[in-house]
Amino acid sequence: MRALIVDDEIHVRDAIKLLADWTSHGITEIFQASNGELAVEIIEQQSPQIVMTDMRMPRKDGCELLSWLQSHRPDIKSIVISGYDDFDLVRHTVRNGGVDYILKPVEPGALNEALGKAVSAWKIEEEERWKITRLNIEMNQMKPLYDDRLLTDLVNGSTNVRNFHRELQERLLLPASVTLCTVAILSNTQFDEDLLEKFQNQQHLLSFTIINICNELLEQKGIAFRHIDKPGDIVILHWDESMPLSLILQKINGAIFSTLHRRAHFGLCKHRTLLAEIPHAYARAERGLWNRNLLDDSSYLHEGDDASPTRISALRNSPQEEKFRLAALSGASEQMERAATEWLDEICTSEFLSPMQLSAWNKEWDWIQMHWAEPELLDVLKSAEVEQDRFSITLPLNEYGHLDCKRWKRQILGRLTSASRTMKQQYTKDGHIVYDIAKYLEMRYNEDISLQDISSRFYLSREYISRKFKQEFGVTLLDYLSRIRIEKAKLLLMNPHMRISQIAEMVGYNDERYFSKVFKKMESRTPNEYRKEFLL
Repeated sequence: MRALIVDDEIHVRDAIKLLADWTSHGITEIFQASNGELAVEIIEQQSPQIVMTDMRMPRKDGCELLSWLQSHRPDIKSIVISGYDDFDLVRHTVRNGGVDYILKPVEPGALNEALGKAVSAWKIEEEERWKITRLNIEMNQMKPLYDDRLLTDLVNGSTNVRNFHRELQERLLLPASVTLCTVAILSNTQFDEDLLEKFQNQQHLLSFTIINICNELLEQKGIAFRHIDKPGDIVILHWDESMPLSLILQKINGAIFSTLHRRAHFGLCKHRTLLAEIPHAYARAERGLWNRNLLDDSSYLHEGDDASPTRISALRNSPQEEKFRLAALSGASEQMERAATEWLDEICTSEFLSPMQLSAWNKEWDWIQMHWAEPELLDVLKSAEVEQDRFSITLPLNEYGHLDCKRWKRQILGRLTSASRTMKQQYTKDGHIVYDIAKYLEMRYNEDISLQDISSRFYLSREYISRKFKQEFGVTLLDYLSRIRIEKAKLLLMNPHMRISQIAEMVGYNDERYFSKVFKKMESRTPNEYRKEFLL
């Protein structure tokens, strides 16, 4: 903390500096000023928490200084030290927030008592200020989420339109003059695997980047936002009649390419629609995006229609599934390569393939692999589909959002290889694939690893990995990883020269507080307590 002594007599300032027990009050810096004008300059430069001032001084006196403090820095606690026992001066001190009024000559006891009251009052108010600041921060952090929720409800059609539009207008999300909108959509899930890995599969960071680009080019003539119910989806509403949305989307795509070196694909409903009909327009735009032809590179804008979605041929329970199963059972890489090539030659040479089809086949692959590995679950799988996201493995697309057959082949061969191991070595403890996953965690414990990362790397569904990990090790994959990290951290804590924050980062935690929380949960004491016990 800092304190400022204001008095026109230097011997008085020096006496106060000697008599006060600054250390016990937590004050480390003391400044001096000979009048109120110099005091104001120091306050503006150094921001002291405590000001001790005389009342009778040349230029700006103590009364004027107290009034200035009350108007400009009411957080500062003031103590008056005066040679005048004047009721008007005392009253002025009280009215302007003074903590105490001490008469000269100054007694150490009275001075330190007043100083203690001032410090205590400042700390109490500072805590309240921090509470308000934290609350404001939380509210500001929640505001974008709440706004996205409102706009998501708008495109979902899940609210009373008239009252809802009023709230959108009050929150400055929608101008009062808007009656018609054009709707477009893009999705992070239709970017290539390399870009998603660059963002460490944190879709919210990628969405934040793209939404900023969109809103900058929309220039308040539209708005881009996250669809809360469909992670990765970004919706664009455009209400400017002077320029078609299609032209703005081309500019947005150029900006995305300049920033991310990727081309985005947009689903679009070109017809301007009433606000109440936005859900229908959004559904059309979504169909345009997910039913686009991945084999056609002529456009990045895909207009949706009201036609039924393209019929998707089933992989499950088909002759091709049996070929894949036999190839996996053989364990021969040549046979798996042959089965994958045969399947891809048929698909990649066709005239049409959509993201919806790829997504459906990915879900079928998850079902198939679980069925192959655990046939006893067949009845369960038939009666109740395992709940999954839109996709479990990244869509095999290139940087332009078109089909990448080589990448798709690697994914299929990865799935077949994983299936082969789970089928052939299902009951061999040392050979089971979850032990490979465990070894992978032990080698990469210091990296940011999620269940989705493991699913993508080992070509198994998250549900299967979670269940088998629990069966084999008796704990969840996250708990297993946490145990590895904490054991490594315990070794590092034996070095007294390493900071806790450094250790947390070295074992895979970017947040020191979260690391300490996990450590205490597992070890029943904090990292510092563990270190002290070891060093005793």
